Amino acid sequence: MPKYLLQGAYSLEGHKGLLKSGGTARRDVVSKSLESVGGRVEAFYFAFGSDDFAILVDAPDNLSVTAVSLAVAATGSLKDLRTTVLLTPEEVDSATKKTVSYRPPGQ
Repeated sequence: MPKYLLQGAYSLEGHKGLLKSGGTARRDVVSKSLESVGGRVEAFYFAFGSDDFAILVDAPDNLSVTAVSLAVAATGSLKDLRTTVLLTPEEVDSATKKTVSYRPPGQ
């Protein structure tokens, strides 16, 4: 199953909710959300700095992760959410074997 890294920051309302319910409750909600689309949380961490969380997830496909991201973003509890598609070294090996037709700009 493809892996994704979700990183982001809570809005003021998100921080209030986190203070009220705690970190494990938030992890459980995220886990249930991903399970509802066939995915799972592999690792869930809170962070200092510009990101409040980093979550490593397995999901069936991009559409499933997009569905969860849209549902979460629509609540207004986040001020920032970034999703990074992660590739294994073996997937990169496969990509390097593909023939690509490309012409740089101006050539």
